[in-house]
Amino acid sequence: MAFEELKKDLMEVDTDVRSYLENSEEYIKLKVFKVSMRTITAAAQLLLVGAISLLALLLLSLAASFGIGQVLGSTSKGFLIVGLFYVLLGIICYVLRNKLNRPLLRKFSKYYFD
Repeated sequence: MAFEELKKDLMEVDTDVRSYLENSEEYIKLKVFKVSMRTITAAAQLLLVGAISLLALLLLSLAASFGIGQVLGSTSKGFLIVGLFYVLLGIICYVLRNKLNRPLLRKFSKYYFD
C-alpha cells in the first residue's frame, strides 16, 4: 500500500518535472526571440539613421569645403581644412572610445535582463 502511494507520488513528480522543463524551454525560446528582435530592430534603425546621417554629412562637408575654399581662394585648402577637422574628430573619438562602453552595456543589459 505505501509502496503504491510512493510510486504514484514519484510518477506525479516526474510529470511535474517534465511539464516544468517544457514550459521553461518555451520561456527561454520566447526570451531569446524578444532579445534578438530588439537587437535586430535597433541595428536596423541605427543602420538607416546612420546611412542618412552620413549622406547628409558628406554633402555638408562638400559645401563647407567649397565655401572655405572660396574664402581662402583655393579649393584644395578648403578640402584640407575640412579633412583635418575630421582627423581631429577621429582622434578625439578614439581617445574617448572607452567612455562609450558603459552606456552601451547599460542599455543592452536592460533589454536582455528585462
